[in-house]
Amino acid sequence: MELDGRVVVVTGGTRGVGAGIARSFLAAGADVVVCARQPPPEAVAADGRTAAFTPVDLRDPAAVHEFFGAVAGRYGRLDCLVNNAGGTPYRLLGEGEAQRHARVVELNLLAPMTASLAAYPWLREARGSVVMIGSVSGTRPSPGTAAYGAAKAGLENLARTMAVEWAPEIRVNSLVLGMVRTELAHLHYGDEAGIASVGATVPLGRLAEPSDVGAAAVFLASDRAAYVSGASLLVHGGGERPAFLDAATVNKEN
Repeated sequence: MELDGRVVVVTGGTRGVGAGIARSFLAAGADVVVCARQPPPEAVAADGRTAAFTPVDLRDPAAVHEFFGAVAGRYGRLDCLVNNAGGTPYRLLGEGEAQRHARVVELNLLAPMTASLAAYPWLREARGSVVMIGSVSGTRPSPGTAAYGAAKAGLENLARTMAVEWAPEIRVNSLVLGMVRTELAHLHYGDEAGIASVGATVPLGRLAEPSDVGAAAVFLASDRAAYVSGASLLVHGGGERPAFLDAATVNKEN
C-alpha cells in the first residue's frame, strides 16, 4: 500500500473526524498512533490493523514533547502529523468570559503549534509532512463559535508560514472542512431529518463522511502530493449557496 512503513500521528484521533482520518491511514498501510485525553470506547481499526493509543493533554507542552519522543523511540521515525484535535461548544461571544474563549483558542491554535514544534525534529529527519485540520468557520463569520473561527483562521495562516520556514524538509498543508457527519452530528444539526435538511444545503447534497476527510489527508501525506505545500484544500462539498440568491425576487429558477 502507498504508505507502507510510514508512521503517522493523528491528534484527537479516537472518534469522529479524527478516527476517520486514522482509519484511512491504516487502510493505506501506515502505522498510526492516535492521542487524546481519554481512551476511545473501542480501538480504532481498519482492514485488520489497529491504531496505537496514548493519552496526552495537548495543552501541556511537557507532556506533548514526551509523547513525540516516545513515538520516535518506539517506531524509529515520524512521517506525518495530523493536527486534528479541536472543537468548541456553542457560545455567543458576549455570553462567555474571555478566559472561556481563550481556552478554545488554546485547543484549536496553540495546541497544534505545540504539537508541530515537538514533532519537528523527527518530521525533518523523515522529510515528512504536517496536515492541519481547519474549518470553513475560519473563512467566514462564525456566530456562536467566534473564538473557534478565529483560531481556525490563525491555524491556516500558521500552516502557510510553517510551509515556508520548514521547507524543503517538511511540507505543511491544511484541509479546510465543511460540515461532517459524525457521531456528534445531532448536537449541531438535530435529528435525522435535521441532518438531511442541512445536507441538502450543500451542493453535493450531503454532509461529508469522516472517510472523505481521511482520503484527502492520505493524499496530502503521500508522495502524490510531493510538490504540494502551503496549500489549503477545501473539503466542503462545494461550499454554501449564497443566501441572497434565495432572498432575491429576480433570476429565480423555474
